[in-house]
Amino acid sequence: MRLLEKIRETGIVAVIRGANKDNIIPIAKALSAGGVTAIELTVETPKILSLVELVADELQEEVIVGVGSVLDPETARASIMSGAKFVFSPVVNVDTIKMTKRYGALSVPGALTPTEILNAYENGADIIKVFPASVMGPNYFKDVHGPLPHIPLMPTGGINISNVGAYIHAGAIAVGVGSTLVNAKQNMNEAYCTKLTQLASEFVKEVKSARQ
Repeated sequence: MRLLEKIRETGIVAVIRGANKDNIIPIAKALSAGGVTAIELTVETPKILSLVELVADELQEEVIVGVGSVLDPETARASIMSGAKFVFSPVVNVDTIKMTKRYGALSVPGALTPTEILNAYENGADIIKVFPASVMGPNYFKDVHGPLPHIPLMPTGGINISNVGAYIHAGAIAVGVGSTLVNAKQNMNEAYCTKLTQLASEFVKEVKSARQ
């Protein structure tokens, strides 16, 4: 199954900030157990390339790992060389899109207005991250999706268990979920990992329900 189809099937990309070598594998395994198999590690995280490589090497059969908050093509290339399968950006940087596609990864730049969204898509983006989604909400997302139904859109920013279904119902192929799903500062003990698996499962269930 192609990467885009895998992300569409699950409907959830977990956005993880501030992870480290000691907790990233337990986090990824807990998410995967709950049905969330795509994880985005943000590049401002210290030693990010080593974390991407760690997840890619140890969990390549379980988890799709990518990077987020990428602002330039050099960071995109380095991340892909370390094992990242997708590159998320908060903005539209055409050079970053081209570099990502050149090395066979999925390009997901961030855009907000219809003009930005179309520009990113026409320059090769696979999915457009509508960001920050929390500023506009599901109704705006639905309005934008109406005239641009051919462009895969994914809201990120402010997504939680109570509104994820509304975004899917409005036409999102998936959503990016950050701190409302994962808190990398938590002690990764058995109790938290069990809670994380349960929460991931609830998000996946909300996506499936909205699609029905």
